[in-house]
Amino acid sequence: MTAQPAKPTAATPGRRASSLAAVVWRGTRQFRPVLLLLLALVVLLLLTQQAFGTSSNLQNLLAGVSVLWIVSLGMTFALLAAGADLSVGAFATLSGVALARLMQHGLPGYVAIPVVVLAAAVLGAAVNGALIGYGRLSFFVVTLASMTTLTGIVNLWTGGDSTFVTDHTVTAIGAYAFAGLGIPVWIVIISLVLALWLQRQTYFGRDVYAVGGSLTASRLSGIRSGRTLALVYALCAACAAVGGTIAAGRVGVAVPNVDGSLALQSIAAVLLGGTSLMGGVGGVGGTALGVLFIGTLQNGLSLAGLPSFWQQVVTGIILVIAVLGDRVVHRRGGARATAPPTPPAGPDGTAMSAAGIHRSTPGPPSLTTD
Repeated sequence: MTAQPAKPTAATPGRRASSLAAVVWRGTRQFRPVLLLLLALVVLLLLTQQAFGTSSNLQNLLAGVSVLWIVSLGMTFALLAAGADLSVGAFATLSGVALARLMQHGLPGYVAIPVVVLAAAVLGAAVNGALIGYGRLSFFVVTLASMTTLTGIVNLWTGGDSTFVTDHTVTAIGAYAFAGLGIPVWIVIISLVLALWLQRQTYFGRDVYAVGGSLTASRLSGIRSGRTLALVYALCAACAAVGGTIAAGRVGVAVPNVDGSLALQSIAAVLLGGTSLMGGVGGVGGTALGVLFIGTLQNGLSLAGLPSFWQQVVTGIILVIAVLGDRVVHRRGGARATAPPTPPAGPDGTAMSAAGIHRSTPGPPSLTTD
């Protein structure tokens, strides 16, 4: 007598929910530590600071991290390509000053903003991108030199004097709201959506992962690594210019003081979000959580009445912890490898080929070289 095959049972809603939760939980593997830290910090502040959970404070928190948020999204692509941009603070300051000066000479704000952002992107590609991507120079040396040079240019141009912003288009960034949310909050949301699309849905995003995973393999596979790196540092400069525009719009004045900590804070946020300092692993989703963690921590310290100097101390400690955590993960990954190294993870978490080509991306790779 033959056994009858078991009839498949329909999945219950409870099973579907638990299965979906398991999938979501596995998807947070890269940035799970900062996610748990952020949740714990939010719960602690809700219990200890009565003003933390108010709508006005949460909007102030998001508006306060808007500049760091934008800059960190651009910095994510630099770290994914195994680099970093130390000149973002200088680019942000120079862009804010240039924007204010252009509007003083009669250029409308809605024209001056794209002109400044485009000019910053071109300068970032022509200087940082060209020297790193085509000249094969160290990103640390090149971006440090750019930061020093641009700081000097800002001081020579302004003489140390601030420039007031009077154009309605720019000042509206800090004064107006839409659907109950301030303009900086909308900029934060839209920029994250655009960065996720750029990372996951474009050939540029695929190439950044490949270059960061292995520069040699990416060249051999036909990826134009020099062009990719030039675009990465153009993106960093453009994001810094947008950040400078937001800063000028919120305070109504372009201050010629370069924020030297902006680059370090953005790098700390990116590393906290699970992006590897070695390149090829991570993404902007984790960076968003890293920025929110730093912003929430600083907001909590302010609500507790602690001096702003403590915020700098805590940010420095976070940066060290993030670098150490990245090093520990990197060493564990190397110790487990008994075969050739595992290809870098693509933007959707799946593996890429040894040549750095993400197989789920439609279309053939470029066959041209530098």
